[in-house]
Amino acid sequence: MSLGIVFLSEVFGTAMLTLLGCGVVANVALRGTKGNSGGFLMVTWGWGIAVFCGVFVAAKSGAHLNPAVTVGLLINGKAEYAPGVAVDVASTLTYFAGEMLGAFLGAVVCWLAYKQHFDTEEAAASKLGVFSTGPALRSTPWNLVTEIIGTFVLVFVILTLGGTPSGLGPLAVALLVVGIGVSLGGPTGYAINPARDLGPRIAHALLPIRGKGSSDWGYSWIPVVGPLVGGALGGIVARIVPIIITAAS
Repeated sequence: MSLGIVFLSEVFGTAMLTLLGCGVVANVALRGTKGNSGGFLMVTWGWGIAVFCGVFVAAKSGAHLNPAVTVGLLINGKAEYAPGVAVDVASTLTYFAGEMLGAFLGAVVCWLAYKQHFDTEEAAASKLGVFSTGPALRSTPWNLVTEIIGTFVLVFVILTLGGTPSGLGPLAVALLVVGIGVSLGGPTGYAINPARDLGPRIAHALLPIRGKGSSDWGYSWIPVVGPLVGGALGGIVARIVPIIITAAS
């Protein structure tokens, strides 16, 4: 498979992920929408369905949709990211680029869908919350720990059960994301994906959103570094656990 196909697959899949994921947050958070004040459970299920759709769209590339998943596969020692896609520097950077661009584009389309509601919403925090995550209680070390743990669960379970998101199955990955959200999403909003947070945050900074306020760049590194560390740990542990189990049996 060519890296061009990998790139386009990840762009479209991650764009679908953030369009629907940011879209459910917009529906809950923005003034005057049909889903306004729908609650966090609605958000977690919306993100789960967003992942479900994104995995189908990006099936050709293995549907990473997330640099932390790519890193987890790399650290785990996989020979291929997807059938016919060798793990090397060029393919790794191709996945990262596709994921980031797709996340940005999906957020832009979400803004277009909710343009009138962005115009009437007065709270800058609600507007930023559509695009990116933020902590319930701001504490750099603990926010980082939460993102590491949540992403570790994501990558460890994916690698343990199926090897890749497409191998595991879209429904199972979607339910996993819902489970992480309802269980571990309370402290930080569970980015668990550097592209999902950084791409839309860049869109928030660039788009002409009335009264949007700060993009909170001081916090922005946490939902990038935390998931990358968690993904790497997930890849390591998913490689070690079968060896331990085999040795003990």
